[in-house]
Amino acid sequence: MQKRNIGKTGMQVSALGLGCMGMSEFYGQTDDSESLSTLEAAYEAGVSLFDTADSYGIGHNEELLGCFLKGKRDKVRIATKFGLIRKPGSYERRVDNSPAYIVSACEASLKRLGVEAIDLYYVHRLNLETPLEETIGMLAKLVRQGKIKAIGLCEVSPATLLRAATIHPISAVQSEYSLWTRDPELQVLDACRETGASFFAYSPLGRGFLTGKLADVATLDDKDFRSFNPRFTEENMRHNKRIVEVLQAIAGEKSCTPAQLALAWLLAQGDDIIPIPGTKRSKYVQENLGALQVSLNQDELSRISEALPPGIAAGARYSEEGMKGMNA
Repeated sequence: MQKRNIGKTGMQVSALGLGCMGMSEFYGQTDDSESLSTLEAAYEAGVSLFDTADSYGIGHNEELLGCFLKGKRDKVRIATKFGLIRKPGSYERRVDNSPAYIVSACEASLKRLGVEAIDLYYVHRLNLETPLEETIGMLAKLVRQGKIKAIGLCEVSPATLLRAATIHPISAVQSEYSLWTRDPELQVLDACRETGASFFAYSPLGRGFLTGKLADVATLDDKDFRSFNPRFTEENMRHNKRIVEVLQAIAGEKSCTPAQLALAWLLAQGDDIIPIPGTKRSKYVQENLGALQVSLNQDELSRISEALPPGIAAGARYSEEGMKGMNA
């Protein structure tokens, strides 16, 4: 398994991680037994980074990982997040970065995961009510206490990252990045490289759209949040299908799947970029890992980038509610 570093921490993880959110909610029906089998399959295949958050399933996702982790803790890295607070069954959220909340959230995550320390602890979203110095200061205290090993930020602006890094080393930034969301190329990646933070790309397959396996949003069940995501409206889907058509054509030439091509392109954007495709099925874990065997030369990378330039996707990334705390 190819390895990549988490910032300057000395911790290494598999070049592809596993996003676990869908095992608890947002992408239709879930099955704990199937999810645990998928986690085991990923682990056996060499995946060593598992990404979760306390808000995924309102704690359920961390509890699921806690079951999986027994007997494996020294061989994997766990990333989790705090800061998004939701009620069960509701998409509505509020953001809390207060020091008191950070302490309580960390303790709750440690308990659900069944671990003594969290490898990478992210601020899931930032708000404007709590001074950044207080938020990062409390996380630094948790590092000194040995409860977390490294600090990460999600969906932040370059200026916020640079400012946070003057308070305490920031080891990772996590944002959406793929061939239909290239926003991080607008200075965020530069800021990561300036501060030494690794970049973790979530939704690297465009919430499944870039796989070419989602042709009609009407096939999604009512528990799938894509049914009300702006990019998946009927009109935007008609526009965005050309993205998949480009991927399918080039993937056919490379004898790989569109998903593997999309991940291979992302992996080639820098050794400091670690995609974390999410899935709840083991067959897709195996397909995604096949991207590590897809080699793209500079001409091919340029061709893909030029065919699918920044801004090509129609529709906002999230609804107004989902945009809370974004690019803070």
